[in-house]
Amino acid sequence: MTSIVELLVSGGHATPGPPLGPALGPLGINIKAVVDEINKITSTYNGIQVPVKIIVDDKKKFTIEVGTPPTSALVLTELKLEKGSGNAGSETVGNINMEQLIKVAGAKHENMLSYTLKNRVKEVIGSCTTLGITVENMTTKDASKAVDEGKFDHILENK
Repeated sequence: MTSIVELLVSGGHATPGPPLGPALGPLGINIKAVVDEINKITSTYNGIQVPVKIIVDDKKKFTIEVGTPPTSALVLTELKLEKGSGNAGSETVGNINMEQLIKVAGAKHENMLSYTLKNRVKEVIGSCTTLGITVENMTTKDASKAVDEGKFDHILENK
């Protein structure tokens, strides 16, 4: 019988303590080996919460699948912010530029519904709204409209 454990871990900083240890303990596998493998795989997401799926077969062999962090976490990391605004709409905590948006959209590419870079960037802009982050010194609504109007096509088409 195969067992699957899904949880969020801090990229590159997983430990045998909660939530991993208690979830894996009953499966009878080498928790240290799992933790070491997770840390190796997630090291590029240093400190960001990353979704991880651990699949354990009946012979106690495990495989690890790593998802991408939430868009909001990638945006905050890109801007070197610890958290978004607690009062989005009236409090701004940062400003993101188009190059940074493209970078985040690229990281999330596999998990986004949009087929074009332009629409993936607009999805990321939507995440900025609730974080209290402006885009190219515009509100997210104005930035999304500017993308629709083609004001950033010169950047988007070269990616």
